[in-house]
Amino acid sequence: MWTRLFRSRARLVRILLPAAVGVSAVLGAGLIATGKPAVAQTAPAADRYTGIASVPRSALPAIEPDASTGTWSEDCGRNENGHRNADNLVVSPGGRGSAHHIHDYVGNVATTYLSSNSELAAARTTCVGGDRSTYYWPVLRRLDRMGTDVHAVGGGLDDNMGQILTPSSVVIEFRGNPVSKVVAMPRFLRLVTGDPVALYTDGANIRAQWGCSGFRDRFTTDYTLCPRGSGPTRTLDFPSCWDGLSTDSPDHRTHVVFPTADGVCPHATFAIPQLRVTLAYTVPPGVPYAVDSFPEEKRDPRTDHGMFIDVMTDRQMSQLVGCLNDGRHCRAS
Repeated sequence: MWTRLFRSRARLVRILLPAAVGVSAVLGAGLIATGKPAVAQTAPAADRYTGIASVPRSALPAIEPDASTGTWSEDCGRNENGHRNADNLVVSPGGRGSAHHIHDYVGNVATTYLSSNSELAAARTTCVGGDRSTYYWPVLRRLDRMGTDVHAVGGGLDDNMGQILTPSSVVIEFRGNPVSKVVAMPRFLRLVTGDPVALYTDGANIRAQWGCSGFRDRFTTDYTLCPRGSGPTRTLDFPSCWDGLSTDSPDHRTHVVFPTADGVCPHATFAIPQLRVTLAYTVPPGVPYAVDSFPEEKRDPRTDHGMFIDVMTDRQMSQLVGCLNDGRHCRAS
């Protein structure tokens, strides 16, 4: 499983481009020109950026009579406290720096490669209402500035250059199911969405959804070019059909899978609350940006992904499920 996670990190830090070189030269195709004198890294190719106006709206599934139509949202902050590391507790517990890129965290403040379930359950949280769950994803960087982690694992030593951007907003939302009622998640359930090694797989696990603020339900697997007054967004939808038995599986995926396009869960699985994390960023017009990735993935936008560990108490989860199944729109407080 993801053997490249454990490859050697003997990576050379890239040399800064001379002051005379602008971002338009970095992109090669003349996509962006800002006149900034120092650039962190060669940006992804121009064909990895798509104007949002050309992206169609996504179709929504029909709502059936027995649907769970409620929503539950939480304010867990924007990682203002700078909780970041190159660990991945879901995929490689015990492996320090095994992600080879930097993750942003909200929720549980104790999450590292060594965190046990009991330690997570006892830790503080950034979430209003006391949800101690762990929510994390790779950081986004602007490429016209150098970051402070040029010589760090997960940063420059793994070819992830640029200044890390703190999201301008982070929306944590749990949604119901368009076909049936949902059942509670088990505590300490692990969830994965997206494919961090998308360049070397068949694409079946790609779940990247890039968009722009103000352009509802328009998603693409490319980085987006947004008009003035709008900024790039990332929407991480997590799987929501649970096998009813396990909190994890060897590949970290088969115990919870995605429903079909119409919302139906596969045979012998049960609909659970569907987690959606929406991240928005403020990026000046014309400034190139890219998500952190494994060095081999070359910061391709299709590698976007996220992880979740449910650390809600039984009472908190019961309130969430009741809200969704009753068709209410609730906010943790």
